[in-house]
Amino acid sequence: MTTVQVQETPVRNANATMTHTTVMAVLFAISFSHLLNDTIQALLPSMYPMLRDSFHLTYAQIGWITFTFQCTASVFQPLVGWVTDKKPMPHSLAFGMGLSFVGLLAFAFADSYPLILVSSAIVGLGSAIFHPEASRVAHMAAGSRRGFAQSLFQVGGNTGTSLGPLLVAAVVVTHGQSAVAWFSALALMGVFVLWKIGSWQRANFHRVSPKKKSAAQSAVTLPRKKVMAALAVLVALIFSKYVYLTSMTTYYTSYLIHHFNVSVKTSQLLLFVFLFSVALGTIIGGPVGDRIGRKRVIWASILGVAPFTLVLPHMGLVGTVVLTVFIGIILASAFSAILVYAQELVPGKVGMIAGLFFGLAFGIAGIGSAALGHLADLTSIEHVFNLCAFLPLIGLLTILLPDIEPQKKHG
Repeated sequence: MTTVQVQETPVRNANATMTHTTVMAVLFAISFSHLLNDTIQALLPSMYPMLRDSFHLTYAQIGWITFTFQCTASVFQPLVGWVTDKKPMPHSLAFGMGLSFVGLLAFAFADSYPLILVSSAIVGLGSAIFHPEASRVAHMAAGSRRGFAQSLFQVGGNTGTSLGPLLVAAVVVTHGQSAVAWFSALALMGVFVLWKIGSWQRANFHRVSPKKKSAAQSAVTLPRKKVMAALAVLVALIFSKYVYLTSMTTYYTSYLIHHFNVSVKTSQLLLFVFLFSVALGTIIGGPVGDRIGRKRVIWASILGVAPFTLVLPHMGLVGTVVLTVFIGIILASAFSAILVYAQELVPGKVGMIAGLFFGLAFGIAGIGSAALGHLADLTSIEHVFNLCAFLPLIGLLTILLPDIEPQKKHG
């Protein structure tokens, strides 16, 4: 029977044949770069209420903006990860941020719906180049703390995403769409930081090669069919998580405005509350997964959020805001655990797996956004939120995941 090696996390393993210390300076730098990258990306959906009024867009057209951005990112991310697994390109990180810079400027001065779609696609392409290689850097600098490293990397991005609505509320709502160009300075800062990170990566790649580490630390095997089945379950969990998240990031402001009659600025501030909660939850999942196991974190995150999502559509404004805090924290803890779990299933393919799962997250979110927009036009925004409330129940599939950390001490 064909088998696939499964990688174990070498927590406190004195017999590991190849270890290295966690490089905190690099982890903080790549997390900061992720913050800059995702702040830029978050400006787009944060402007949807303004764009809807300025260009007289339907919910479906808003959904297609997200679809264009997310699917551009999703199509290219696995390809970028596969190529850079074979031929590392450290300075591609700076190039990807440069594309985001171009896309941001194009978006600032787009005067038609087609130009908005084109600029969104450019930003998406920059994201596709950034994420797989940035995740590889986090893996290289992680030492034995891979879950922590991925969480720190992710929390930078989620913090950046949460800042988008605040920046739009503070600057763009007052000064208009063209004020988005002011934030191009963030992209230029990112290019500089990522060029430095790329230089570190080039100098240290062979010493801390993820492929060599994976081979040295692998000790458990699973049948290939079982690995593929586990990956299929992880894809279903990604679907559950990211379709729900896209319902919030794309339509939460519209829901608040339509259902509770709040102002655009207030809706942006409440979106920030949710997205900041997502950032808080992200930093929890990785370290906890290092300690108690990825599967337990996935269980608690995906399925554990269901009671809150099911109640949310039936709450008043205050209750809605409070519940989004719990939803953001609980749901966000899953992705780092899912990503590291998948990398342990398929060792030696760090870039490809990162690209695949980031790509799936972006692609599923894009398709979900477009579909939910059409559904909202046909029914109502309230109907969309009622339907999405059931998505976390897909977390029951976690029971099908194999235990790939038999030697990890829980507690």
